[in-house]
Order: sequence, then C-alpha cells, then structure tokens
Amino acid sequence: MNKIIETNSTPLKRVDADTVTVDIIENALKNAREEMDAVLFRTAMSPGIREQGDCFPMIANRDGKMVVGQFGSFIHGFMEAFTGQMEEGDVLLTNDPYMCNAAVSHLPDWLVLVPIFREGRHIAWSAMFGHMSDNGGMVPGSIPIKAESIFQEGIRIPPTKLYKKGVLQTDILELILHNVRTPQWNRFDLNALVAACNTASKRVIEIADRFGDDVFYSTMEVMLERNHTAMSAIINMLVPEEPRVFEDYLCDDGVGKGPYKIRCKMWREGDKAIFDFDGTDPQAKSSINFYLNEDMFKMFFGSFTINLVDPQILFNDGFYDLVDVRIPQGSLLKPNYPAALSGRTHALGRIFDVMGGLLGQGAPEAMNAAGFSDSPHLFYSGYDDKGEWFQLFQIGFGGIPGRPAGDGPDGHSLWPGFTNVPNEFIEAYFPLRVEAYETIPDSGGVGLHRGGNGLSVGYRFLNDGQIAIHDDRWLTYPWGVNGGAPGMRSTKLLQRADGSEETLPAKCEGIEVKKGDILYFNTWGGGGWGDPLLREPQLVLDDINRSLVTIQGALGYGVVINDDLTINVEATADLRAKMAAERGDVSLFDFGGDIADIKARSMQETNLPAPQPPEF
Repeated sequence: MNKIIETNSTPLKRVDADTVTVDIIENALKNAREEMDAVLFRTAMSPGIREQGDCFPMIANRDGKMVVGQFGSFIHGFMEAFTGQMEEGDVLLTNDPYMCNAAVSHLPDWLVLVPIFREGRHIAWSAMFGHMSDNGGMVPGSIPIKAESIFQEGIRIPPTKLYKKGVLQTDILELILHNVRTPQWNRFDLNALVAACNTASKRVIEIADRFGDDVFYSTMEVMLERNHTAMSAIINMLVPEEPRVFEDYLCDDGVGKGPYKIRCKMWREGDKAIFDFDGTDPQAKSSINFYLNEDMFKMFFGSFTINLVDPQILFNDGFYDLVDVRIPQGSLLKPNYPAALSGRTHALGRIFDVMGGLLGQGAPEAMNAAGFSDSPHLFYSGYDDKGEWFQLFQIGFGGIPGRPAGDGPDGHSLWPGFTNVPNEFIEAYFPLRVEAYETIPDSGGVGLHRGGNGLSVGYRFLNDGQIAIHDDRWLTYPWGVNGGAPGMRSTKLLQRADGSEETLPAKCEGIEVKKGDILYFNTWGGGGWGDPLLREPQLVLDDINRSLVTIQGALGYGVVINDDLTINVEATADLRAKMAAERGDVSLFDFGGDIADIKARSMQETNLPAPQPPEF
C-alpha cells in the first residue's frame, strides 16, 4: 500500500468553470508540457535525449490520469506497485517494468514522477521518462539481443525515492550510476528529467495560485470529460460490433527463430471497444518481448484514432474506461518474469500496423498502409585515439505509409516528436563520418499515394570498435492497401576497408569493425495506398526529378518516361491498360505473399537465410 501525506486534508471540490477559464487553463497546461521538453533538451547531455527527443512528458491530475502529454499515463501502474509514503518534495524514480506494471517497458527508460503539492494539498502529478544511453548489462547500450533474462539487461531500479522532501539521496544515485557505462551522460539526463518535472510543478502551482485549487481541479476534470465524449463518438464510428481480426509478424528474434505472430481481435459492446490479443505467439526466449501495459495500448489506440479523425481533439486519459484490452499472460506481449524485454521496440512499432489493419477493414478509404513498423537502432562503441570510451546510440527512420491524404513522408520517425541527430553533431562527438544520408529511390510502395521512402545512411568508422543493429521488416514487408504495393524491406551492408562486403542481419551485436569500414544502414519504405495506375503521371515525373523514384520504378505506376525525361503519353496509356488487364481487381491488403512464400524466397531476395520456426 502507498499513501500520500498531506498537511492540508481539505478535499478538492467540483465547481463550475466557464469556458474561457477552461481554455486558458488548458492552454497553460499545454504550454507547461512543451516547456518540460524545452528544459530537458537544453540540459540533457546524451544525443538520444538532447538531439533526438527520446522522452515522454506528461501532467496528470491527482488521480494519476494524464491531462496533457505525449505517451499516456503510467502513474496508475506505478502507484499499484509502489509501497510507502509520498510527501511534498519527493521525487520518485524507477526503470523496472516488472516493478511498475509495465509503466515503462524496458530498463533503459528511466521514469521520474513528482507529486505536486500546493499549501500542503496534493493537486497533480508531473512525470517524464527518457531513454538512457546505457543501463549496464551485457552490451553497450543495454539492449542485448541474446539476453534470456532481464537480469542480463542492466541495473533494475525498483520504485525509489531519488529525493526525499527535496533532499537528493546521493548514495542511491551513486549506486545506480556505478552500474552504467556512461555515468556522466546518465547523471545529466536524469537531472534534466527531474528539472523538467519540477518546471511543470512550478507552472501547475502558478495556475492554481491564479484560479484557485477547485477551479484548477474542475478544469482538469472537464478536459478529461471532453476527451471521453470525443472518443465515445470515435469508437462508435470506427469500431464495429461484428469482430474483426488482423495479424502481423515480427520477422525474427535475433537468434535464428521467427516469424512471431501478433494477433488481435477487435469489436464493440455498447460504447466499449474490446481488443483481444488471444492467438498472439508465446513469449520469445530472447529480448524481443514487449510487456504491453493495457493502459499503454489504450493510449496507442486513442492517439492513433484521434490523429486519424481530428488532431485538434486534446489527447489525454479521459477515455480509458471505454476500452477493454485483453492480453494473454505468457505471450509475446505479456511475458512471464523474468523474461528479457530490452528489444521491445520491434513489437511496439508493429502494434501500430496491427491497429491500422484492424480499423481500416471497415473504412478502407480512410486507412493507412503499413510503415510504422519499427524504430531502428544502431550502436557503435569502443576507445578513441586518446584511449577514451565512446558509445553511440542512434535511432534511424524509415518510410511512413501512404495515406488517404497523400504520400507518406520520406525517412520520418515512428514518433512525431522525434528528430534525427544532426550529422554534424555525430561527427563532432564520435569517431565516424556520415558519407551518405539520402532517401532510397523506389523503396516506398507504389500506389495512388506513394509510400514514404526509407533512408540510406553510410557510416564510415574512424576507429576500431563494435557495432550492434536492431531492426525488423527485413523478411516481412510493410504491406500496401487498396491496391498499393508493399514497401521495400530493410537491409544492412558492411563494406570493409579491404574491399569485401557483408550483408548483416537486421538484429546483430558484437560485430567488430575496423577503421575505414562503412556501414550502409538502409531502412524500410512505407506501403503504398491506392491503385498506382490512377496516380497522375506528372506526379511520378516530379518524383523522378526529386530522385524519389527512378525511371525503371515509374513502370510500377504504368508510366513510361522518354530519354529526355518527358512522359510518353501513348506508351503510358498502353502499359496501364495491359497492367490493369493482367492484374484484375485490386486487393485490400498486399502483404507481398504469405509467410511460407516469403520465407521460401528469403535467401534469394535478402541474402539471409529464413529464420526457423520458434519453439514454444
């Protein structure tokens, strides 16, 4: 049991708040949430947080429901696991999914929570978690592919008071930092997380000072109720009473087994949407398991549908009672302790493709293709010429799917708030040179709306060291919809300084690299949307002129380009008529073949052997 100690026990009261006041407080809270990011980015040290923005802030009401934020509330899961008392000035820290009901889903994510008090009364929460560059464990970066237990993935921090009544617990902090490879970065990043939460606390108190605790409390309730009303309408519009089923796959587990199936059935009972993951494969022996907190999936669903229907709707936790999530214990999405969890990014990304496939079946004209498929990672570590340790953690970007609204963006992040680390920053702080940074022509699936192209980044290593790669969609395809074709799969090519070449698996670690070696880190493209034979030929030519599509690739749209880079109108009409006759009716989904066919073609198409069936 836990208890929040208040010196002022007067209960907060629900009062009427006029719409102008509600709008002022709502925008003030949104600004405070943005200020959390600004403080973090200016004071963190690691490029993953400082430059890339791998963090998730929020401000919640006193019950722990996120009112403004990015990732949905994780306070409920934390509070269920935490035992002890919380007082004004306390700052709590954890990173262990098994100790906080998967409020965070792997150990590198360090979660900071601050209970906000005004005049002795608890009125709200601020919280943020960020991905640390290292958490100890078997490998630099703390995402060991071959881990079979969470004990191999680094230090586990149970829900702990980092600050007690405003006093830093230095011994606890030093114990934690003693177990990581990048203590200076972690120290600065953790301080930045705390500073961001304290900034939000200050802004919340200022708002309550101006309007009063009861008006502030009541306004947060109104903001949650508005979201509840909007999501109720969205659920009734998008989720049918008749069940729908969709399946997608993780390509492999990094140790030779795969693919792993994620299966979800969706239906509606009254106003409640139900998602049942029965039929998802059992947990893996390696680290690709994703401990999916039910509230986190609700957040994914709410964020996905709100952005689909009306991005102006304020996203928060007000709708959670409208969604029922059922995840089998012992499955890939709810593994049994102490299963390894560090490589959970692949399944996390695939959840968005699954949701798109489920929701889109009832409204094909409004659905996206696949392409939110993963969040590729590169690690590079070793000792530089001065004998100092270096360690790079880099998130790559793939192609965003083709959409009803238009083409998918090229080389964009899974998370809208993420940005690429500037190449100049990487070259200044790490012994490598970025020799290529470009989109891959034709990697986006053809369609009326083209899938976004993947990226090819060429890293030349300037010191001997080791690399690790975490990616997926090398075997299965980012599928196309409504006649659109799948996007191109990811590839990783290592060109040695001696002239030899090596195709690397999408998941590998401990790869020795030498000075002068170049890694071409190529990500997947997004699936295409709609019939490519209906795309305006001029748009195809425009893409050719922008090096997004090749002349050969234009033939996938049935467009013939002359040698002088003009459209051959007559040949285009003839080719399109021939392609339409040979193809027949377009299909709702194009997966690039069934799993058996894809595996049979693996060696020929990818230069990598197909994974063996998992043993459960």
